[in-house]
Amino acid sequence: MTLETPETGSLLDRARAGDCEAFCELCRVYETGLVRQAMALCGNATLAEDLAQDTLVEAWKGLRRYNGRCRFFTWLCAILLHRHRNALRQKRPLSLAAFARRDENELEDRTDRLADDGVSPDQAALAREEAALVRECVQSLPLKHQQVIHLRFYVDDSLEGIAAALGCSVGTVKSRLFHALEKLRAMRGIRALFANVEQKVESL
Repeated sequence: MTLETPETGSLLDRARAGDCEAFCELCRVYETGLVRQAMALCGNATLAEDLAQDTLVEAWKGLRRYNGRCRFFTWLCAILLHRHRNALRQKRPLSLAAFARRDENELEDRTDRLADDGVSPDQAALAREEAALVRECVQSLPLKHQQVIHLRFYVDDSLEGIAAALGCSVGTVKSRLFHALEKLRAMRGIRALFANVEQKVESL
């Protein structure tokens, strides 16, 4: 997760005033995080980099639309999801095998950190397999449900931040999240994996 700081806030203010150099500095701050999110969506390093770059170009064009009601990174990720959706409409979807490969790459850093905390290689491998299953199931959801799942659990933003980024109400986000999780829990082989997610949803 990419966190805003006073420095990024200052750069953002300057960028919104038309300072392209300040926006370039922002791009350097957020680009790595965007590429990781893009990799989680498309499963190909080259496509992920292109998607992240397209997102930043689109963000610069529409920067004045950012109203500060959500984290800037969440707003960027909402653009990323929109660009990815448009790309899927224009091109054939990736296979589930591609999503599985994407998962292994995207989770590598996380499992390495877990290993440092005493997690065995078998446990790390199981975590990767479970995450791959979850990702494949998420990709089968309607796009509006994919968006809220991605922004809530991968970008890790609040319901209010997601609503602001998507331009809808908190109630709409809650409804989409509820229905998305209901669909996921009903999928074969995934129900047990969502016990901890259910607890989180019940606390919303």
